Amino acid sequence: MFHREGFTIIIVSFLIATLVAVSAEYFIGQYWIKKGLQVIALALLILILQFFRNPKRVTEKNDQHIVSPVDGKVVVIEKVYEKEYFKDERLQVSIFMSPLNVHVTRYALGGEVTFSKYHPGKYLVAWHPKSSELNERTTVVVKNPVFGEVLYRQIAGALARRIVNYATVGDQVEQGTDAGFIKFGSRVDVFLPVDTPIDVVLNQTVRGGEDVIAHLKK
Repeated sequence: MFHREGFTIIIVSFLIATLVAVSAEYFIGQYWIKKGLQVIALALLILILQFFRNPKRVTEKNDQHIVSPVDGKVVVIEKVYEKEYFKDERLQVSIFMSPLNVHVTRYALGGEVTFSKYHPGKYLVAWHPKSSELNERTTVVVKNPVFGEVLYRQIAGALARRIVNYATVGDQVEQGTDAGFIKFGSRVDVFLPVDTPIDVVLNQTVRGGEDVIAHLKK
């Protein structure tokens, strides 16, 4: 299954790959050059298809759990000052997605969307310390009746050129459902209360919508 954000690119890529393969077959006489072009066209099409894949995930909904919003590797766990919305100290958990990861963004918890804002910006590499402040990004806050407000931020990377955000203020959203998409490499930051127990460690690989990254302090 493929994500709807990739339908146009997939169709165009398929047509281009077919055109290259057929043209090489009829107009290039040298065998290895012809086969080389056909293999390259097929490989690029496969890369596009795998990038926009949207595997089904089963989320065990729990208002006391924060699930990973994306697939990727945990690259940051630290206290920071969140200055856009909370304007106080928060515990930041950041997950980096390589171009090979699934790039669907999923709601880390259910509740009401209380804030949603897009920021144009630069395209620094996603692991750059300033990327969360300078890069193209969206900031979304979901208020859960049990956990409270949790902020997540989609951040474009050096390759990403479009962030898709489905969250609209006033929406009632379900944990693990589709919240958006970031095309071609990126990162997502999650901001939690500073005393939140964390269930992941640095460099751990997580799966969006399934792996629990934090839980409510008892």
